[in-house]
Amino acid sequence: MIDTAQHWVFDMDGTLTIAVHDFAAIRRALDIPMQDDILEHLAALPTAEAAAKHAWLLEHERALALAAQPAPGAVELLHSLHRAGYHLGLLTRNARELALLTLEVLDVVGCFTAESILGRDEAPPKPKPDGLLQLAQHWKVAPHQLVMVGDYRNDLECARAAGAYNVLVNVPDNPWPELTDLQLRDCRELQQRLMLI
Repeated sequence: MIDTAQHWVFDMDGTLTIAVHDFAAIRRALDIPMQDDILEHLAALPTAEAAAKHAWLLEHERALALAAQPAPGAVELLHSLHRAGYHLGLLTRNARELALLTLEVLDVVGCFTAESILGRDEAPPKPKPDGLLQLAQHWKVAPHQLVMVGDYRNDLECARAAGAYNVLVNVPDNPWPELTDLQLRDCRELQQRLMLI
């Protein structure tokens, strides 16, 4: 599957970039219980409180986006896939405007069409499969023709729920082998696997 797939969807933080989010610190700053999913917790708050906390989160993540550093091999992989004519998508739990900013910082924004960049407001956040299904519909392909590349359980579960293939990168000791279709060291190894050197 991976060797013939033409439609690739990437997670952003920790997949295309070096992971820097301190989720425990974010939960403390926003008074969110440590076991709660941040986005689900904010969605359940009263409107005014949710808006204030979303605004704080957006500015916090904006600073991280401006300082984004590429994960090993990520920039080279995206450029090689783009040059070879592959369809590329981005599906992130981050805000779309910050995803665009991050892609600009990494100098890879030109590898994606505007419609293929989905944040937490364009589709229900992963692990829900809606974003992948939306991209499949946009590209007019069946979900099983997509490959989701990510670094976390949410990415793997999202792919499984959509009926897509998944590739786990940047996780040396995989804690989710039962959810993983293929594990590779990083995007550089994925580029070598696809013989796009």
